[in-house]
Amino acid sequence: MKTEETEHGPVELWTPAEVARAHAEIVLIDVRSPQEFALERIEGALLMPLQEFRPGRLPGQGGKRLVLHCGSGMRSGKAARMCLDAGITPIAHMEGGMAAWKESGQEYIGTDMSTGAPKPMRQDA
Repeated sequence: MKTEETEHGPVELWTPAEVARAHAEIVLIDVRSPQEFALERIEGALLMPLQEFRPGRLPGQGGKRLVLHCGSGMRSGKAARMCLDAGITPIAHMEGGMAAWKESGQEYIGTDMSTGAPKPMRQDA
């Protein structure tokens, strides 16, 4: 994992592979819109859209690291800086967001367009 120094403090940058390996030991927060989340999501991720993002309302970590993600890494980076401003450290976000997750061949929950039902999917890496 890399660390980016920001004016707000350090933010850890996790790759999709690092998130996948640590999935059971982290709390993954998706900051995309409800519509994006409904269409496709990483299994087990919790939704807190950026437009409603309040660092003080994040779930208790129970000793687990918070890792934020979005579609490309832009919104999760902004949310990470909001967390730092609120005194929440350490904080991490996934580089490249959902696009990088899919490109790396990780499994996600998508929508079966023929039925509208959720189903596990994987993009060929």
